[in-house]
Amino acid sequence: MSNLRQLLPSAGNLIVFEAAGRHASFTRAARELGMTQAAVSYAIRALESQLGAALFHRVHRAVSLTEAGRRFHADVSLGLSHIRKSAEDIRDRGRAASVTLAASTAFASLWMLPRLHRLRDDLPDIDLRIQTADRDLDIRTESIELGVRGGRPEDWPDYDSALIAPEVIEAVASAAYIEKHGRPESVEHLTQHRLIHLEEPFRSACDWQQWFLSAGVNGSTANRGLAINDYVLVIQAVMEGQGIALGWRHLTERLVSAGLLQTVTEHALETGAAFHVIWPKARALTPQTAKVLDWLTKEGRVAARSEA
Repeated sequence: MSNLRQLLPSAGNLIVFEAAGRHASFTRAARELGMTQAAVSYAIRALESQLGAALFHRVHRAVSLTEAGRRFHADVSLGLSHIRKSAEDIRDRGRAASVTLAASTAFASLWMLPRLHRLRDDLPDIDLRIQTADRDLDIRTESIELGVRGGRPEDWPDYDSALIAPEVIEAVASAAYIEKHGRPESVEHLTQHRLIHLEEPFRSACDWQQWFLSAGVNGSTANRGLAINDYVLVIQAVMEGQGIALGWRHLTERLVSAGLLQTVTEHALETGAAFHVIWPKARALTPQTAKVLDWLTKEGRVAARSEA
């Protein structure tokens, strides 16, 4: 091991090299690391001296990686990212029992929030942190324990998954809308009503045309109506009587049960996909994460029984 100690550069110099290569600038690396530009330059020269090779081309007020520097930077970046990830995992395991769940705003608002009181009752010693984003987060690199995704297990080959709810899509409206405009007599008649469209910017989602086709109806003449790019706002608009929208049953069944929404036809599209909670195969679940996972799947089963 003495030879390895002599060969390996200091961790500090490697961190400086990674930042300088990523920014292609000693000055920006110094700013990120809280060092002087001279200290960064000294660390890079020490590293080059130890390795016996130039890692940067230096021109007036600019630096760029040499061929050897590019190869070394790729390996150093990968190694440091693994070390950082492992250190974060160890640190997080030593903290209070907290679990982060990444989900869409719609799932967090319409599925999770109404159930949080039960989570607190069932798992009082676990601090659940819900992280929402416009697009699905890479929960491996973000060090997030669990994520909620719509699709099929084969869509996530690097993740294990557990079912929360199948994807079932219905047409929903408020009682106020139905009272004013009447209930559609059929799916075909629905095309003449005021429709609210979800224009999902990042995630794939069923649209009205697909839904109509699943019922054997040509929806090309359907009312364009209102288009919104956030599903929570779509549901808010429906409850305000602005029109009829597609309702993902696992998100809207509570509102239907409470009388805030109504299904307006008997047709429901079962896509064959489902919503799952996922976690990286390469990461062992902590005891608290396993408890949250079990709780989520149990809630999914409870909801399925209440719909049956």
